Amino acid sequence: MHCIKALIISLLLIVVPVQIISGNTHAKSPEKADSTARHFEPGKLIFHHIGDAYEWHIATFDEFHLSIPLPVILYSETSGFQAFMSTEFHHGTAGYKSFHISHEGKYEGKIVETLPDGTEVRPWDISITKNTLSLFISIVLILSIFISIGKKYSADSNRAPKGLQSFAEPIILFIRDDVAKSAIGDKNYQKYLPYLLTAFFFIFLNNLLGLVPVFPGGANLTGNIAVTMVLALFTFFITSYNASKSYWMHIVNMPGVPWWLKFPIPLMPIVEGMGVIIKPFVLMVRLFANISAGHIIALGFYCLIFIFGEMNVYAGYGVSVMSVLFTVFMSLIELLVSFLQAYVFTLLSALYIGMAIENHDEH
Repeated sequence: MHCIKALIISLLLIVVPVQIISGNTHAKSPEKADSTARHFEPGKLIFHHIGDAYEWHIATFDEFHLSIPLPVILYSETSGFQAFMSTEFHHGTAGYKSFHISHEGKYEGKIVETLPDGTEVRPWDISITKNTLSLFISIVLILSIFISIGKKYSADSNRAPKGLQSFAEPIILFIRDDVAKSAIGDKNYQKYLPYLLTAFFFIFLNNLLGLVPVFPGGANLTGNIAVTMVLALFTFFITSYNASKSYWMHIVNMPGVPWWLKFPIPLMPIVEGMGVIIKPFVLMVRLFANISAGHIIALGFYCLIFIFGEMNVYAGYGVSVMSVLFTVFMSLIELLVSFLQAYVFTLLSALYIGMAIENHDEH
């Protein structure tokens, strides 16, 4: 039950930073309707599907867009707080009051405010976007799963696991024994196990949801750099806060390193200090790049149908067979990647924590 409580706290701590960062980075809207468009543009289609949005688009039937409207919450220095539904933008083709979704320039895909003098500025944007809603959905799913599992263990810890408990228990034991214990040590692993379990299941579940093409799946949450940044920052703060004195002394002084690498230019301390920042940066980029790349490759194969179809309708039909097969193959590969990326992020986090809390003076 201690792990369950820590899990709840960790999940709640993820929401606010992601909401603030993602709301002010790259929330994108559905493409603006353009009746003059003649050529299929795969780049726009791919980045529209892997990007964030102010509404959750489900399907399009001729001219009818089936989508879930989401709340838009803005703070403007001129008009204060503004809250309305994304339907006011009419799928990105209209504006609301002085706000509209920009379709070009440095604010492309973002909500901007047009001032009386005609200039466009960005308001503070804390809207409930597609990725934010997906974040809430995954949190509800994780809490539902692990609270129910925790209750079963509280009722009878000796009973054989069944249902979701039988699925989750081997993974929990794997993370505990092969990741936390091996990287952090038998004495200290329990303190950090709740975070490691939270990170693993949060990433793993959202990776799987990202592969489901229909609601509540389809959001590229772990392919959003704001989300991976927050996860990496958690590892960074946990590592830095719990680091031992000898860890910081080895970064600053480094016994055994020749003096000419520390004076007059502190070359090695600079390198070691950069390593403290590079480690969470690697965590952030690795997860973001691998998940996004998988989606881009799968969508790229899918786009080949329309690219060849524009050249010749029969070529489109011919390529469609191979495109669908490759897309299915990539989707199966992404199932493996979903687990591997969650495992790699958790393992690296455990290794960073283990290296930081180790008392080097004992050696």
